[in-house]
Amino acid sequence: MLEIVYKDIEENNEYEEIIKKVIERCYKEENLENSKLFITITLTDPENIQRINKEYRNIDKPTDVLSFPMFEKEELDKKIANNDFGYEDILGDIIISIKRVEEQAEEYGHSFERELSYMVVHGFYHLMGYDHIREEDKIKMRPKEEKILQALKIER
Repeated sequence: MLEIVYKDIEENNEYEEIIKKVIERCYKEENLENSKLFITITLTDPENIQRINKEYRNIDKPTDVLSFPMFEKEELDKKIANNDFGYEDILGDIIISIKRVEEQAEEYGHSFERELSYMVVHGFYHLMGYDHIREEDKIKMRPKEEKILQALKIER
């Protein structure tokens, strides 16, 4: 279901506990508990995420989180509706800049746990095919994110 990879930062059990808790809740909320969908989350530094952002999005600056889904939303919705999970499959990859999580937690005046949890749930819903560029998409994605965080009692 989940693999956590560290790229040029130190391993940290607290990060892993937060991530596992959030992903488990996301899977439960989206009825994926019995699926064989697999996510890799890479925790890294600003330099690595900037390089990846430039390579895959042609944006030469660091960011907080990147998501690389393996399915189009319609394809994934169909798999879920048909419970088509006979074998292990990759839902996608999420890459998070831990330094940026720390900075944003301070900037927004909430805990590191809240910010990391938000990055994970935000990345998860991108893997599920949701987006927030257009307002009509944002009004579908944001409530899903907040529902997960509220269920886990992770407040601002």
